[in-house]
Amino acid sequence: MSNVTAAIHVYAKARLSYGKRLICTASKLVHIATRRSPATTPDRCFQPNIKPIMAINAPDLTKQPPRSHRVRLGGYVSLPRMLDKGRATLVGKNGEYHYACPLDQRFLDFAGIDPEALKKELAAGKGDGEILEWIQANAKHKRTDAEIVAWSEWSEKRAPSDVEGREYFHSIHAKVAPKRADIATWFDVLDLDDYASFGGKV
Repeated sequence: MSNVTAAIHVYAKARLSYGKRLICTASKLVHIATRRSPATTPDRCFQPNIKPIMAINAPDLTKQPPRSHRVRLGGYVSLPRMLDKGRATLVGKNGEYHYACPLDQRFLDFAGIDPEALKKELAAGKGDGEILEWIQANAKHKRTDAEIVAWSEWSEKRAPSDVEGREYFHSIHAKVAPKRADIATWFDVLDLDDYASFGGKV
């Protein structure tokens, strides 16, 4: 890859990821690369104070749902789904999904994790395994495997327990699949809603 092409590549990534300040800096890189000789450009063009742009492998939640709440990572239900929403939010592809929503907050409270700190780790381009290692190292509540399993199983079976929750639950159920008598838990109705939202026949 030529020096000019590399600089333009940095500029294109900067437009997507870092806003006006880095775009301005990247524009200068393109200008410098076009007027310096190939022998001097690599050392002079890329200043040490320019942070590398990390690639975020984010799902496009305007075209597909995040992973089901039932999918587990490190034994935790809901965590993979929250990571999908966090990554999508960072690149502006979260659609109608919200990172750190009330259901996400149940995991955050159980583990003792700050959602903004977690988002910074996602912004660094870390994969699921690396994120799990970070959670295990930084969680305020050091849960045992047995505690995690018990919490996840309880979460899978959890149904609305108050009037407001029941009203919201039944509004989704009635809208998406009013004749489905097997929809009983929060995970049931959210899986159903995800499926129907992207063209599935329920």
